[in-house]
Amino acid sequence: MKLRPLLIAILLGVVLLVACGEDPKPAKQSAPPKPQSQQVVEQTREPPPQTLASWPFLSEEQSLHALAGDLTARNFVLIFDGSGSMGESDCAGDSRKLEIAKQAVVAWSKSVPEDANLGFYSFNAKGITTLGLTTGNRQVFIDTVMGIRAGGGTPLSQALSYAFKTLTSQGKRQLGYGEYTIVVVTDGIAHSKQRLKSTVNKILGSSPVTIFSIGFCIGDDHSLNQPGRTIYRSADNPDQLKSGLQEVLAELEFFDEQEFTN
Repeated sequence: MKLRPLLIAILLGVVLLVACGEDPKPAKQSAPPKPQSQQVVEQTREPPPQTLASWPFLSEEQSLHALAGDLTARNFVLIFDGSGSMGESDCAGDSRKLEIAKQAVVAWSKSVPEDANLGFYSFNAKGITTLGLTTGNRQVFIDTVMGIRAGGGTPLSQALSYAFKTLTSQGKRQLGYGEYTIVVVTDGIAHSKQRLKSTVNKILGSSPVTIFSIGFCIGDDHSLNQPGRTIYRSADNPDQLKSGLQEVLAELEFFDEQEFTN
């Protein structure tokens, strides 16, 4: 009977020895998470805004000998509507609108001082009539205006582009100093309102050029009438036309109202 406890003790020892001799099984590790599909987002970098050259778009090669004698001169390009409708007499009494406009523009030109540059552009029965931007040309200016005959359409966009190009060229000669004004006298609607609007936006958005327009016998509904951007005056009679032109010069120091009305 004493052998039974001994056998039990031996069996327990063997079991313990076997258990101690086995290598412990490594703990199960959870499988690494499968990488989620990563969406590669390409950041689209917008190119840096291009620096636009400031008006009048001077180049490094600007020659000093091409500079104007007066860098602060005032400059005016007058666009004169000589289209077929100007031959009518709406709101001009017994006279044709063209003749009334001629008289008003001639009187206005006499008020512009001799040291200011004055240019001219007209679409009329002869096609296109221009006069270069310069001083000392008042009599030539008057003769050119008086020679206009009514006929043709109303290419205002083309006229404004010409005036802007002329003033930009002069602006280079004056290194951007001085004053630059486009004066428009018209009784008609542009061939393309959208093109005219685009031209006006280009001029006003890239330069200090002022656009002063007078709508003769057409009211306020005109593409050149853009409050806060352009200066527009409606003239329904000869006196209002003269008054509108007078306003172009009213804020200038040299202006003499009595001389204009004489």
